[in-house]
Amino acid sequence: MRREIKIMLVEDSIEDATFTEHVLKFNKLQKDLVLAANGQDALQALEKCDRDQSHPNLILLDINLPDISGMDLLKQIKKDARFSKIPVVILTGSNEDEDIQKSYDLGAGSYLVKPISNSALMQVIERLF
Repeated sequence: MRREIKIMLVEDSIEDATFTEHVLKFNKLQKDLVLAANGQDALQALEKCDRDQSHPNLILLDINLPDISGMDLLKQIKKDARFSKIPVVILTGSNEDEDIQKSYDLGAGSYLVKPISNSALMQVIERLF
């Protein structure tokens, strides 16, 4: 039996966000989904979650964002004691070794290259929880 979790999805592509949301709903994993289209929205949403004492259990993060890069956002999340324990899964179109290594060095729990399959995403989430 899978538990429902609160997930933050940081994704600027409407198509990718819709697909990911569908996968999460289909697998009955999300209790609550917080969507952020860019890094600034994600930081504001995290601040709101902190005020409400309702931190996400997982952050799904694209590294190619229009304002703050996903790498910089990951660095900020992992340096902030309030959010540093939240697992972060990178969802990106980049399969560059440098991006993969940097993501793990900054504290990512996993790295998935788009297009992401339902089964790959579910395997990562189940491994983390």
